[in-house]
Amino acid sequence: MRVQLIETHLIWENVQANREHFTNLLSQYASGEKDIFILPEMFSTGFTMNTAVSEERVNGEFPSVTMLKEVSAQLNAAIVGSLSVKENNQAYNRMFFVRPNGEVSTYNKRHLFSFAGEQNHYTAGEEQCLVEWRGWNILLNICYDLRFPVWTRNEMINGQPKFDLMIYVANWPSVRAEVWKTLLRARAIENVSYVIGVNRIGEDGNGHTYCGDSALINFRGELADELSLEELQAFRAKFPALEDADSFALG
Repeated sequence: MRVQLIETHLIWENVQANREHFTNLLSQYASGEKDIFILPEMFSTGFTMNTAVSEERVNGEFPSVTMLKEVSAQLNAAIVGSLSVKENNQAYNRMFFVRPNGEVSTYNKRHLFSFAGEQNHYTAGEEQCLVEWRGWNILLNICYDLRFPVWTRNEMINGQPKFDLMIYVANWPSVRAEVWKTLLRARAIENVSYVIGVNRIGEDGNGHTYCGDSALINFRGELADELSLEELQAFRAKFPALEDADSFALG
């Protein structure tokens, strides 16, 4: 499967400018060139606690999701990223997985970043989101979720691993860059899974800097250039560690 990690700066709290920015970036690719495009966390605003700029539905849809649907159809590829949105008088850091046929899967960030007071402005999600795309089972995650391995633990279901790929979208600051890189590798190794982490670059409105370090990590914890389901399945058959994992339940 061919993926494109969109590592870029974000325009602070300017939804329209960011929409135009990503439309222009994605327009550089041809239809069918990639299978998935992955954007950073809160790609239309930056990681802001100012929910006054959170998107609300217009004619039943969030404007940035409308844009993603249009571009996804044009590129015949899925597009993934998170947005600050408002719904039913609550704000969410919500991840969207948009398919070319217009179908959308969503995940509300489970672990809100208390260090920045995110829990005082956004409502935490309660459910995982597992999507199937072109033969792959993919688990969606957002930024701070990376620090909590129980939430993203792979497991065997009917003799098969629950997921093959985890995607993390983030606004992970440069000061903790080594933590980001280390945890991406750890999540891949322990789950015998590919992991993709997409982080922004530049500086936000709070003066925090971001150095990207977006990466595709294979099931051995190594930097990789591509995804191969055949190689993953062969490795799992040779080294079936997931079959020896402890049983658990998320409460």
